[in-house]
Amino acid sequence: MLISDFHYELPEELIAQNPLEKREDSRMLAVSRRDEKFQDEQFRNFPQLLKKGDVVVLNNTKVFPARLFGANETGARIEIFLVREIENQVWETLAKPARRLKVGKRIQFGKNLTAEVLDKTAEGRVVVRFETDGDFDEILEEIGQTPLPPYIRRESGLTSGDKNRYQTVFAKQRGAIAAPTAGLHFTPEILEAVKNCGAEIVEITLHVGYGTFEPVRVSDLSEHRVMPERCEISDAAALILNKAKSENRRIIAIGTTTTRALESSADEEGKISAGKRTAGLTITPAYKFKVISGLLTNFHLPQSSLLVLVSAFAGYDLTMKAYRHAVATRYRFYSYGDCMLII
Repeated sequence: MLISDFHYELPEELIAQNPLEKREDSRMLAVSRRDEKFQDEQFRNFPQLLKKGDVVVLNNTKVFPARLFGANETGARIEIFLVREIENQVWETLAKPARRLKVGKRIQFGKNLTAEVLDKTAEGRVVVRFETDGDFDEILEEIGQTPLPPYIRRESGLTSGDKNRYQTVFAKQRGAIAAPTAGLHFTPEILEAVKNCGAEIVEITLHVGYGTFEPVRVSDLSEHRVMPERCEISDAAALILNKAKSENRRIIAIGTTTTRALESSADEEGKISAGKRTAGLTITPAYKFKVISGLLTNFHLPQSSLLVLVSAFAGYDLTMKAYRHAVATRYRFYSYGDCMLII
């Protein structure tokens, strides 16, 4: 298939610029793969759509403040977005304006953090080495900013509430540069309701990287590859998941990142192996899912790898029909938007 097949018209005003006051107030489009039908729901009803014995899988990665603002040696303002740690305190970054950053140039971030430009990649990224007398992670927490997606454009810019709201309530393992947004709808009360309905909750980790939202740069999807991301599944989580599979119970992935971690960690029979690894799987329409039987996900950008993944799971025609319905009925899109449950 061609990436152009995954285009849809989205009015700009449907792109959510702010989170709802209450996480659980999101709308949810419930999609049935078997009936090829969907209905409008509220996310707060998510536990009621589960069955006893279902396993709900969460990605417990934690977003760190990956956006830094500093100045070069001439005083010009420089913005750095941390993309990937190559080695201790050496990072591949996106920089603005990159043209000002020649190899050997230095950037000052506040009083206690500097960076030296080591290299510029063919893709236009800037490799820097950070230098500090203090703890690097603590300094990032102090001076870094939450890296909101570029389609969130507010006159007021970043708000004090974003640091909390662009983070799931179950975030534990620091390492993501973007939130696993399907998890943003959950509250402690919703999680408790999931348990009370007889479902199990399992946590795994996939540190969301730039590859999750990098644009698809090829026409033919068979040529597309999503950048690998670090993930980890504990022995206890693998045991629960494999037991559920052997008993034909449903495994509901919360988000495309959770899906990618699970499917990347399974053998051909769908058995999950525990451990740390890089999730390098690219899911396109030809892919046969081995682990998940349900997916909760937000609404994704046109012609994105995430929309392609959703279509591979739900079916192309049903997915695009559901998206057209979501646009027509004014659902809120993208990171701070509404969600869809595909069973």
